[in-house]
Amino acid sequence: MMPWVRLPTRWITSKGLLEFQWRGEGGGSNNVAALMCLIAIAHVASQQTGTAQITYNALGDVTGLSREKLSGGLRILEGGALVERKADGRSHYKLSNFDPALGWGKLPVKSMYRSGRIVAFDEFKLRQRSELDALKMFLLFIAFRDDGLNAANLSYTGIEKYSGIERSKIKAGISVLVNQHLVYIDQVQRAEETGVRHTYRIVGIDPYRHMGTSGRKET
Repeated sequence: MMPWVRLPTRWITSKGLLEFQWRGEGGGSNNVAALMCLIAIAHVASQQTGTAQITYNALGDVTGLSREKLSGGLRILEGGALVERKADGRSHYKLSNFDPALGWGKLPVKSMYRSGRIVAFDEFKLRQRSELDALKMFLLFIAFRDDGLNAANLSYTGIEKYSGIERSKIKAGISVLVNQHLVYIDQVQRAEETGVRHTYRIVGIDPYRHMGTSGRKET
């Protein structure tokens, strides 16, 4: 497995995550399933073309999703023009707006798997809003990750603006990411004011570049 793959992020920086809301009658759980499917498809996509070949059975194996939830999630991805389904309908996909030169962020691969499954998804039951919020913030941090800092520097205001997550619910979503070993939180001293700010580092992306190895000038 590669350490990371390219994930198109222009839709995220254009506030596309606002479309993924927690709604009744299965809408919330299908949105969780959609983002889980997006991650799994991106993991196996060609890094030149963005095309991916993965069967329903394989998608179910790596995500833990039922066929019903796979179908619901994939419909959302297609309807939102994030994934195009190719001719055979069920095993060939293409990440929309994939450009290997720009407009992408580093999505971790190797660190997310154990025994052929995305291990964090083992704990996702598709019954809690915090799971959807966690996945939205995970993708948001990937899109806004600063390569020099090796972290995303986003305030709660920024998170709310680009994800649509209510401020009061952000902490619960971040707790899911930390507990599932998807994100580290670093504290950095504010330059011109008292207190600290948080930056969000993606587990598995340049793991040896962090505050402990690059010096602690700001801490």
